[in-house]
Amino acid sequence: MNKMSLHVDVDAFLPATDAEKAYMVQMRPSSTFFKDGVKRLVKNKVALTSFIVIVLITLSSIFIPVFWPYSYDNMLGVTPGKPVDSSYNNLAPFTYGRTEQKQIQDGATVFPHIFGTDSSGRDYFIRVVYGTRISLAVGFFASIIVLVIGMTIGSIAGYCGGKVDLIIMRIVDIIYSLPDMLMVILLASVLKIGLAPVIDGTVFARIGSNIISLFIVFGVLYWVSMSRLIRGQILSLREQEYVLASRAAGAGGHWIITKHLLPNCISVVIISTALQIPSAIFTESYLSFLGLGVNAPMPSLGSLASDALNGITSYPYRLVIPAVVISLIVLSLNLFGDGLRDAFDPKLRT
Repeated sequence: MNKMSLHVDVDAFLPATDAEKAYMVQMRPSSTFFKDGVKRLVKNKVALTSFIVIVLITLSSIFIPVFWPYSYDNMLGVTPGKPVDSSYNNLAPFTYGRTEQKQIQDGATVFPHIFGTDSSGRDYFIRVVYGTRISLAVGFFASIIVLVIGMTIGSIAGYCGGKVDLIIMRIVDIIYSLPDMLMVILLASVLKIGLAPVIDGTVFARIGSNIISLFIVFGVLYWVSMSRLIRGQILSLREQEYVLASRAAGAGGHWIITKHLLPNCISVVIISTALQIPSAIFTESYLSFLGLGVNAPMPSLGSLASDALNGITSYPYRLVIPAVVISLIVLSLNLFGDGLRDAFDPKLRT
């Protein structure tokens, strides 16, 4: 055909065949933001390994006490009406008390003390397991408290702006200016004494005044970082066209925040919450180490490390074991939080 001709090539307008369509159009399977983030997270081997470690530790702390023959508060060798058998105190790993040695000689099977016993004759392994459970529970629920308070206040400040934002941010600045460690210790000390008579005889008495005071400390002091982060995200999102369209359609502020703004901040919320959990666990551990954590005889990793100081020259493994567990949990959670940030933060996509 002459390319300089003005005649129309009718053959160029024939419908394409299925083979031509398949060649020209390469369809990609439909996906979502969450699916894409999970795919990137799975490719991150460090984050995936950290997640597996966290799951294994959590499941172990939940299910091991179900079949373990010893309890965290059971003092071996102490029988009502009989003299105390001190041979159970301060047992080395995989050793037995006198009564257990006699049972073994008679052919009985005695479950071993994997980490030995403490100075009161309590099985140390199950106390470490219970301490891990308490530390994980405190870290998780404290992070939820921080998330709810910080997300609520931050979204109000970011959306309303003006005087509301100014007042909230000045309160945040005041809390930021307070010495963190000193305020945590002072609040925990005061609340520990003040809450005891209030919760006595209630359901909260089983939890203990120390744990409740820890939650209050987190709710009072640790929400500021989350609120500033949410506020910054909402300030950048509230001027988007879909928000203006919702306002024009008559939508209220609560509806816009819950249906438009917070869902678009969900990646930042998930990442910040994941990184808040190890911070909460570390705070609980050092407060328990100072005697402001869980109520005795319930153990936590911090209180176990604190108790181990009395016999550190004779039984150093009692300090090493809870310290290693704390380090493993905090390191795994931090690495997993970094993996979540790399996978779900749109600004870090390559």
